[in-house]
Amino acid sequence: MSGDQANPPNCSEVLDHLYEYLDHEMPDGDSVKMQEHIDECSPCLEKYGLEQAVKKLVKRCCGQDDVPSDLRAKVLERIDTIRDEARAAAEAGPEAREAPRADR
Repeated sequence: MSGDQANPPNCSEVLDHLYEYLDHEMPDGDSVKMQEHIDECSPCLEKYGLEQAVKKLVKRCCGQDDVPSDLRAKVLERIDTIRDEARAAAEAGPEAREAPRADR
């Protein structure tokens, strides 16, 4: 997350990272920023509560199934790949994302 004391995270950023927060998969500093935002923002608090309830329901209904360890590893690897690609694209800037045009 990019928010700091001077620029706290906005609602869009909070909602983009909501599952990381719910799953306790974000760094402590970002987690604190998320909690502060959710505590102060009624729409985000409502969305957080809804997503938390859905997660609990899914766990209760489907939590007994064991996930194969190789599937978990593949999913986590794919997530890392997508994040790395997104980070590289963001660092490259908009000109790198534009496809070259063929001369007519």
